[in-house]
Amino acid sequence: MTIRLGLTGSIGMGKSTSAAMFADAGCAVWDADAAVHRLYSAGGAAVEPLRALFPDAIEDGAVSRPALRRIIDADPQALARIEGVVHPLVREDRARFARETEARIAVFDIPLLFETGAEDEMDATACVTTDPDTQRARVLERGTMTEAQFDAIRDKQMPNDEKLARADYAIRTDTLEKAREDVQNIIQDIVDRFG
Repeated sequence: MTIRLGLTGSIGMGKSTSAAMFADAGCAVWDADAAVHRLYSAGGAAVEPLRALFPDAIEDGAVSRPALRRIIDADPQALARIEGVVHPLVREDRARFARETEARIAVFDIPLLFETGAEDEMDATACVTTDPDTQRARVLERGTMTEAQFDAIRDKQMPNDEKLARADYAIRTDTLEKAREDVQNIIQDIVDRFG
């Protein structure tokens, strides 16, 4: 039996790094962002449904994220319509992975774990966390967004304290050592709890 661990955390908290630590420890990892990339790529399952809604979002046979961003900025209702197409396809991709994996522990890296109700599909949940200044610095160091863009994304996400309160485990990502220790402790606890 595979134990399903939902991994979540707000932007810049260290979720990708923590997911990689679970993978290094032998866990199977499913990544929601990678699933969306597959769905958006040429031939991906989201291309034609999104073309029907927003023809300008398709470039070279694939969904253009910058084009989607422009559409969402211009039309506040567009995001809900896009999510109405994409979220069910992501759920299908996740369910397929869950059926096919033979790993003892499967980690589901889902930024919107609680917001989409996906925690109901999990045996346990973990939330990555760090202080707000570190979070902001990490995101801005990437050079991919402005402070205003970061604030807009962060403000749309469930507050970190609420995610932590709902999660079974916390992964402190202030340092790599702390994160690695928390990941190892979670794996051991899951093995102990679920046999």
